[in-house]
Amino acid sequence: MHIGAHIFFTDYSISPQELGPALEERGFESLWLPEHSHIPLPRVSAWPGGGDLPKKYYDVMDPFVTLGVLAGVTTTLKLGTGICLVVQRDPIQTAKEVATIDRLSNGRFLFGVGAGWNEEEMADHGTEPKSRFRLMRERVEAMKAIWTQSKPQYEGEFVKFGEMMTWPKPVQTPHPPVIVGGAFPFGARRAIRFGDGWIPLGGGRGVDIAGQIPHFRQMAAEAGRNPDDIEVSVFAARPKPEELTPLKNAGVARVTFDLPSAPRDEILPLLDKLAKLI
Repeated sequence: MHIGAHIFFTDYSISPQELGPALEERGFESLWLPEHSHIPLPRVSAWPGGGDLPKKYYDVMDPFVTLGVLAGVTTTLKLGTGICLVVQRDPIQTAKEVATIDRLSNGRFLFGVGAGWNEEEMADHGTEPKSRFRLMRERVEAMKAIWTQSKPQYEGEFVKFGEMMTWPKPVQTPHPPVIVGGAFPFGARRAIRFGDGWIPLGGGRGVDIAGQIPHFRQMAAEAGRNPDDIEVSVFAARPKPEELTPLKNAGVARVTFDLPSAPRDEILPLLDKLAKLI
């Protein structure tokens, strides 16, 4: 089981130029970046974490620009979106950004996707919250066509475009893994339908993800998928070593630790502590 990290990069946190090499030197497998284009005011949608929305959600940097920087200062660290809000993005442009990052990193990109929770934010992008999961599936399917076909086209309920040509194509074949975020069972079903991996919600929130995985694997088999073809990643807070063992035994591919949006003097000692778990 691999150990990774996730962080909200801000203008007051450690920089990507510093964090990427520091993670690589300590043996971390991956770094995942979240996405919020903005936080509408006043807020109505409840934050899934409970309580007040942390300041870093208002301040987070763009993931793709930041991943481009990380690709240039690392050589082995896998780089992921955790998660990309595809329901708020144009699929043609996003497909190009994904392929570009995969090229710049020489095939190290992990495409974590989700539909999000902030209904006011997605509405500002013209997305109807009630249909966002169908929209997400179509946009992912359309991007797969763009990555794998020389003259892709797509005709869906929400996404429609005629034959086109667009490059670059990703390094990874057939494309970077699409890792679908969401809680069990509905997020699991979406991962089985159009994903290469699943990021269940609940790491560090008292949810028994290890106990859900056998049910997930059964669902995958019943849907005609090989469960071994769908990696499970878990975003956690700061679990204890004994909490990692059940996840490893359940076949989880990676656990990523939450890093605070803090300066390097706070982050680097924390990395040294977490690296002992690797």
